[in-house]
Amino acid sequence: MIGIEEPTTAMLSAPRRVLTDAAPTAGPAAPATLGPLAVLADAGLEVPVLGGGFVRHVNLDVAASAPALEAVSAHVARVLPYYSSVHRGAGYPSQLSTTLVEEARGTVARHVGARDDDLVVFTRNTTDALNLLASAVPGDTVVLDLEHHANLLPWRADARRVVVARRTIAETLDALDAELARCPAALLTVTGASNVTGEVLPIARLAELAHARGARVAIDAAQLLPHRRVDIAASGVDYLAFSGHKAYAPFGAGALVGRADWLDAAPAYLAGGGAVAAVRVDGADWKRGADRHEAGTPNVIGIAALARALTELERLGEAARASHEQALTDRLHAGLTAQRGIRVIRGFDDADDRLGIATIELERGSVGRLAAALAAEHGISVRAGRFCAHPFFDRVATRANGLRASLGAGTSGDDVDRFLAALATLIADGPAHAYERSTAGWCPVDDDRPRPAFD
Repeated sequence: MIGIEEPTTAMLSAPRRVLTDAAPTAGPAAPATLGPLAVLADAGLEVPVLGGGFVRHVNLDVAASAPALEAVSAHVARVLPYYSSVHRGAGYPSQLSTTLVEEARGTVARHVGARDDDLVVFTRNTTDALNLLASAVPGDTVVLDLEHHANLLPWRADARRVVVARRTIAETLDALDAELARCPAALLTVTGASNVTGEVLPIARLAELAHARGARVAIDAAQLLPHRRVDIAASGVDYLAFSGHKAYAPFGAGALVGRADWLDAAPAYLAGGGAVAAVRVDGADWKRGADRHEAGTPNVIGIAALARALTELERLGEAARASHEQALTDRLHAGLTAQRGIRVIRGFDDADDRLGIATIELERGSVGRLAAALAAEHGISVRAGRFCAHPFFDRVATRANGLRASLGAGTSGDDVDRFLAALATLIADGPAHAYERSTAGWCPVDDDRPRPAFD
């Protein structure tokens, strides 16, 4: 492989300020220092609102998909001219692309504290990674009911045992222990942080509990990894799955990291070139290691973007990331607590650690209509629904759907204040425009917002 020097990235100018649609009225004024921690590709983006005009977009839907870090976008632009086939090409671009993929594998392994003999298998996303792992589990799988569908549906139906989470984390750990003691299981797989409530689970304790009962543990880190550094060796985790599109690298790559033996014994996840050592008309000799499950041409650009995003998160620093998110999370929840007509959804009474995620339900009215009005009238993106966690949401909510606001490295205090102010206005006075429900969700009856032409 050809060595690639790490290029320096000139930070782009700070996002330019534009007029907001309303002055913040909920909560104290945001400190001047509570700005974005990092520059994202959507910084300064202006979106149209009903009735004419543009406002600075407030993106509070990063738990679904986060914009690329500007450093990631710049890195992709730099390496794109060298994109080529990998592992078997003699040309210079091909050798560079091979280097990008294999160095990215090392970056991912380092970032998550992988053991020396762990595999890093590149996938499309967390769902893909967990489906790959499901094909390799040699026995029953125990899951919690609070999982995202990506960590609930892949496991073989006849071997999946679901434990309903209790009102406290402590009681939930006891329930998991009891289930693993009742009947042996090969794997315990749990989310690192709820995508509905942001509540963080104690993954080291989960690993200890599982290992004591002879099971391995997998963590769905789709939500956790963009906010917290995860060290799988130190915490005892056997497998970790995550996505680039939630970690500021939305170019279609994710990863499964973990112990090799199950993956080496499993059928190749995809049958095709690159996964085989030799092919005969009547059979094939399959490779071992990551190659076994990475047949076909890999997503070179997505893999390079994912690695660069993890490097950028490291550069930002754990302390700075934690401080930034905690300040914004406290601000968001304080504002929601003071708001009438809503209820903040929680899963556990004793959860004292949470990410920058808050899901609310309305005492009256539709959260879908509210989300549409936040977007169309105020330029604020949130998410309404059950967040691909239907069993959990149906258990803890009192209404059919909730509204989720999520924070990230590009969020500022002004973003939180604008959301709280717009939420208070819409709950008190209702939307200023008419909306109707269709198969696509709630939409303005008369939508005069211009659409950009992308051709």
